[in-house]
Formats: sequence, C-alpha cells, structure tokens
Amino acid sequence: MAIEVEQRQQVEPAQDGPPPEVPERNIASLTPMMRQYLETKAQHPDAILFFRLGDFYEMFFEDAVKASAILQITLTARSKGDDRVPMCGVPFHAAKGYVAKLVEAGLKVAICDQVEEPGKTGIVRREVMRVVTPGMVLDEDLLDARSNNFLCALSLSGSGGGISLLDASTGEFYAGELSDDAALFDEVARSGAREVLVSQSDSLSERLSTLTRALPQLAVNPFNDEAFESGRAEAFLRTHFGTRTLEGFGLGALPRAVSAAGAALRYLKETQRSTAAHVDRIALHSASSCLALDESTRTNLELLRTSRDGKRRGSLLGLLDKSATAMGGRRLARWLSYPLLDLGEINRRLDAVGELAESAVAREELAAHLKEIADLERLTARLTLGQGNGRDLRALASSLLKLPQLARRLAGCQSALLKSLQGPLESLQDLAALLDRAVALEPPLSLKEGGILREGYDAELDRLVAIATKGKDFLLELEAKERERTGIGSLKVRYNRVFGYYLEVTKANLHLVPKDYVRKQTTAGGERFVTEALKQFEEQVLTAEERRYALEQSLFEGLRQKVVEKANPLRSAADAVAAADALLALARSAADYGYVRPVVDDSEVLEIVDGRHPVVERLLTGGEAFVPNDVRLDRAEQQVLVITGPNMAGKSTVMRQVALIALMAQAGSFVPARRAHIGRVDRIFTRVGAADNLSRGQSTFMVEMTETANILHNATARSLVVLDEIGRGTSTFDGLSIAWAVAEHLHDQVGARTLFATHYHELVDLSREKARVKNATIAVKELQGRVVFLRKLVSGGASRSYGIEVARLAGLPAEVLGRARQILANLEKAELDEAGRPSLSRSKRREPPAAQLGLFAAKEPPPPPYSPALESLRACDLDQLTPLAALNFLADLKAKLK
Repeated sequence: MAIEVEQRQQVEPAQDGPPPEVPERNIASLTPMMRQYLETKAQHPDAILFFRLGDFYEMFFEDAVKASAILQITLTARSKGDDRVPMCGVPFHAAKGYVAKLVEAGLKVAICDQVEEPGKTGIVRREVMRVVTPGMVLDEDLLDARSNNFLCALSLSGSGGGISLLDASTGEFYAGELSDDAALFDEVARSGAREVLVSQSDSLSERLSTLTRALPQLAVNPFNDEAFESGRAEAFLRTHFGTRTLEGFGLGALPRAVSAAGAALRYLKETQRSTAAHVDRIALHSASSCLALDESTRTNLELLRTSRDGKRRGSLLGLLDKSATAMGGRRLARWLSYPLLDLGEINRRLDAVGELAESAVAREELAAHLKEIADLERLTARLTLGQGNGRDLRALASSLLKLPQLARRLAGCQSALLKSLQGPLESLQDLAALLDRAVALEPPLSLKEGGILREGYDAELDRLVAIATKGKDFLLELEAKERERTGIGSLKVRYNRVFGYYLEVTKANLHLVPKDYVRKQTTAGGERFVTEALKQFEEQVLTAEERRYALEQSLFEGLRQKVVEKANPLRSAADAVAAADALLALARSAADYGYVRPVVDDSEVLEIVDGRHPVVERLLTGGEAFVPNDVRLDRAEQQVLVITGPNMAGKSTVMRQVALIALMAQAGSFVPARRAHIGRVDRIFTRVGAADNLSRGQSTFMVEMTETANILHNATARSLVVLDEIGRGTSTFDGLSIAWAVAEHLHDQVGARTLFATHYHELVDLSREKARVKNATIAVKELQGRVVFLRKLVSGGASRSYGIEVARLAGLPAEVLGRARQILANLEKAELDEAGRPSLSRSKRREPPAAQLGLFAAKEPPPPPYSPALESLRACDLDQLTPLAALNFLADLKAKLK
C-alpha cells in the first residue's frame, strides 16, 4: 500500500530551541500503518520505538521529539494541520550508532522489524525483535571487549537486600544478599553496572535516591512486581536451569537473592525474546568470600580506571593486562575487583603464575594458542540469543578447532590450576568439525547475500546455487546440445521478460524442428519454441534464488541450534580460556617488571621489603629511578605507622603501593618488591586526598569525615587502613583533635594495620602514649638552600613540611615566596609586636621595635627583608651554569641590587 512508502529528508542536525508540542492523537484519522505503530508502542511505552519502514527506522510523536534532540537529526512531520504527527528517522543500515547514542543517554530502544516481505496489498506485519537497554547491549560494536556489561537487579528488604548481576553478552550470572544498603549500593558501584532493575513498588523508594545521587550515570528501571516475587522467581529459575532446587547454586536459603536473580533473567528473556540458553549457571555472590573494597578505595587505588580521566591506561589493570584475548582481559579485571580470601585458591593462582613466569617458552607457546581464539563467551551469547550471523559461526568454528592444541599445552603444565583447565577444552570437537565443514571461510554479514555455507555441505543447496549462479553455463550447454541434435546451426536460446526462455529458429530451418518442440510465438524472421527441459529450467531459475535463501536460512538456523545445544560446554570452555589467559597476563607482567612471589598466609604480619608502586615506577621518565621502600605492620609491635614529611616527598605513593601490593597478592599476582609477606587482609580502606561531592551537598570536609566514619565502623583487626591527611579540611585545632582521636581508636578499639600520613607533627607524640604506634618520615636533604626529596621512608618524625619549597616548584611568584618565608619565621618564633599582636598581622614594612633593655639573652634579629637578588641566588643551580650563563646571571644580580 502507499502508506508503506515514506519520503525521507536528508538527516540533518535538529534546530535549537524548545521541543515542539505533540498534537493530540486522533485515532480515527490515522492510517492503518500508524495504528499498527501505536499498537506496538503501547506494548513498549517506556522505550523509544524504532519502527522499520523501508530503508529507515522511523520514530513518531513523543519518541520523535525526544530522539531528534539527542541524536541531533531533523524533526519532520507526517501530514499537516491538525493531523500533523512529529516524526524523525535514521537509515536502517546505520542504526547501530544511533541506538548506541540513545542507550548511552540511559534510554531503552525497541527494535521493530518487518517479519514478512512487503506484498502488493495489505499492511506489512511487524514485531519488536529485541529491546536494547544500557544493561542489554549485545552488539560487539557497542561493547567494550575487555569489560563486562552487567545488568544489576535489586530486591530490597528492611535493610539491605538481594543483588543479582547478569551479563547478557557473556552469560555470567551472580546473585547474593547483603545486610545493609551501604554494602548493597557499594556492590552496584563495584560491578560497573549501567542499569539497575528494581520492582515497581521499590522504584519510588527514598533509599534508591541515595544510589542515584551517588551514581548519576546509572539508569534505574522499574520492572513488574510479579517478577520479583520470591516464589515465582524460584520456580522460574528452577525451570530455566532444569533443577528441582537451587541448593546446588548456594541460593536455597537466600530468598532476596533468588528474587533479584529471577527478575534479571526474566528481563533478559523478555527484552531479547530468547530462551537465553547461554545463561546455564548462576554463582553465589558472597561478599565474605573476597577482599572487600569500597568505592572510595577502588577510586583512590585506580584499580580499573584512573581517577583523573577515567581511562584504562595508567590504572593497575591497564598495567597488568597483557592478556591475548578479550575474555582474559575481562577475567583479570574481575580478579582485581574481587581479590580472594581463600589461602588455598590464592596459592593455586600463585603456583600457576610462578610456573609461567619462570619459562619464557611456556608463555610464548600459550600466548600463540590463545591469540587464535575469538571471544567464545560473546559469540555463544549472540548465537544463542538469535543475533549471530555467518561470521560469528565461522569465528566460533575456527576457535573451537584451536582448543585441542591449547588443551595439550595446558596438560603439559605442572601447576594444578593450569592442568585443571584442559578438561573443558576437549569436549567440543564434534561441533568444531561440523561448523568447519558447513560454514564458508569468509561468509557475508547478511543471510540475504548468500554464500554463508560451504559447497558440499548440502546437495540441494548446491543444486540451487548452481542454477542461480551458473544458469548461463546451463543455457550454453543446452544450446550446443540442441544444435547438434537438430542440425540447426543458427539455433539460439534467448530470454525476454514477456515470454521467458525460448529457442529461436529462423524460417529457413523450420523443416528441421523436432516434434517435441512446442511453438510459442511466430516472428517476422522465424519462430520461437520451448522444450520440456527449457520449461523446467525456467521454473527452477525463476524460483532458485528465493528457495536458495530460504534453504540457507533453514540450514543456518540448524547450525545455530547446534550451538544452543552445546551452550553449557561452550561456556565451560570459554571459562577455562579466560582463566588461562588471565594467568598468562599476570605471568607476563611478573617476568617483564621483575615481580616476586609473595608469601600469603593467615598471620597478622604485613612486611614488604623494597616495595615499589607498580604503576608509578613504569611512568617515570628521563632516567629517573623509582626509590623502593620497606614497610612492616603487625598487631604485636607496629600496628599503626604515623608517617610525616614534606609535601611532594612521596608519602601517598608509599601508602598506596602497600595497599596495591596486598591487593595484588590476594588476587594471585606476583608483586613489585624484593620480598613480601602478606598476612591475609579482609578489607582495604583508603582515605586519600581532598574532594567534595556537590551533587550530594557535601563539602570536602564532610566527604572526608563520611569516609572516615565508614572506616571506623567497618574495619576489623584483619583490615588494612590507609589514611592520608585526616582533619585537614577544618581548623587546625579541630583537625588535629580529630586526627589524634581517629588514630587512637584504630589502635585501641579496631586493631587494624594502619598507615597514617599527616602534616600534624604533633601526632608523632602518639608513639609515647601507644605501644603499637611507630613513627616514620620521608627523608629530605637541604642543599644550598634547596630541599631535595629522597623518597625514602625512614624511622622517626618530621618537624617541617617544606610547603613553601613545594610552592616554589609550583611556580608561585618570588615575591610571594619571600613574604611566606618571612611569615613562617614569625610564626615559628611566635613573635608578638609591641601591642601584643601576632606578627602575622603586621604589614610587609617592618618598623624597628622600640629599644628595650634585655633581661636575659639577646633577642634574635628579625628575618632579613625580602630581596629579589637573594631569592634569585637561592634558586640558581650553579652546577648547571655555563660560563656565558654565569656572566649573564651576575649581570642580572647587579641590576636587581640597583
């Protein structure tokens, strides 16, 4: 019908200004196609509906207004006057990019495609094939290959509740329960989820507003309450996994976790219209089984992304990720986000890393096998969800063919963990052989292009392909045979649209025409005939293309079903490949960077000899060497280490490297040190730097105190606490009091191993009051009026912070620096003027005090007045001056003295 054809304008940026008003819908006046649109839209009211019309996906009404503004495309209108309908559209072949922009904005997009070929009459049938949401992105072009894309579902209870994490693109599925909202919401942040699913009854909860304020980029979507009902959720999960109970997954006594998991899986099936066969298992997500890291700690330690620009480069993961596959990169990111507590598992990883680190040959052989393997997790997911194509099948076939070689290499390893990974790689040879025999080496992207399957896989398909592609050869053979049979040398096989295929004979040769020729048309120069063979060929060739595509589609679906049937062993194989690759990445890092194996045990000792910051040492340039440091903490003699010293000397680096070394050790990695002994840590807390949170209405000091309170309430004797500059956000006396009290509490009440950096030099006196408090400082050396930072942690306390020297390095004007030194000298001497006022309040012009007889020792002379020449002389590096530069410098000093 004419209504199926739309005239599209060139896609252009939308005009600035307020969005146009959407007119009331007059249903009676709408065309059948628009009524079909509204019926479809009613099924997905919370999504932007991409409605396929010819070569475009169209959007109408409110969807068009909203999408045109986000996508910066022209907003047009269908019809005029009162029947005007706002509309916009994007070319279907470029839809991925537009969908990505809408999803990035936190919106859902329902993709409505034509499910039948357009006919001459009637409305084309359309259906929503999938719904793309921030947590339901499956297209490889829209995903970060080395990061998970988790959908998070929350089932809130009185305090805390259930959490489920489901990555539809890989099939990873976790569920667990947490006892309070803070832990629950922190786990959402740790997962990196971009979409959170909650029940409709919970969607208006004030508790969720805390989460959305903390993570403003998070899309929170309500889902029907029935999906979260624990009884229904349990039955739904049991049916999906084919089990009688959920006890085997560890979820038998966790109704809130079951509730969240059931809702997440139902959401996947409904949005993707799939059985989700690749989600074949669910794992218990237990906070007590891994080292806990809150949001502040992950940010301060820059585990996966840098805090400055959010990039992978410059983070711990960016440094250690030497994996050969995307699966290995994702697995390593999870290991760093969830370090282990189980000593046995930690040491199994360390054994595997150690074996590979010691053998360059083993590393290179393993890498050579791994780099031939594509992303099995995401290939399996796309194919089981009905979104894979021929190239996915070929990539899967090629990868599966490489698994036996990888299995043999792992079987030759000595460590138990590496050897255990070979088993899941040996059960897919039949599927590999089938796919390799069936799928072309370079299949096209679209099924409608043909050529996905190899010649010889199916005889009927080969025949149809031959007819469709080799019809000319058949006609030439037929023509030659008929000339020989009839003796008519001028006989020709021809074709036109009206009469189809025919044999053309001139009048002079009509007497040679056989009896089986059937006259079809008489022309001026002769006659046209058909034969039974030519009629059969015509019938075949005219339908061959259509039958070929239909058969190829059917055969392709059959192959895809074979993949679905093997989803479980495919997931197991992918899991083994990911683990082997993550171990390889850690081994490569250990060998390349000179890391050593840590001793990880159940003691209360944390001792690091010649420890280095893993990232900072790699970023040093200009030949500068990283200065290693020793740190020892225990609960018997040195539980709290108070670290003083100047700015820029490296206090924060030392403390962060201790936390990172402990974390790396419990993740199963070798560490940057000469020796490391890590008594198992249950939680790492860091309070580093100054930052506000205006979105939560919190000042810098409020953020500092909130994070400190979290540490004091949740740290245990097994924790590692890193505190940098507690109390600096308020007045000196308030801050000092708070810092002292916090350090006391950690020493007396909590018992956590603690690194406490401060500029409050008074805190060094804690060591006199508390037996397990020790002092350390970053060594400096004063040379020719300048401060040299030695970066070395030594015993003892510092009495100065050298802040003015840091200000000089930052480029403050010389006059300001001179005045600052003058004020500092006054403050340090506690000078008062004749009126009893602090010298700080006096002007720069210092009036000589009234002469006064001294009763005791002579009063020290006041600091010299500010001198530009003297300041230049102090700043000059004489060792770097050439003779000519020295003469110029003397001339400059003389000018300043005048």
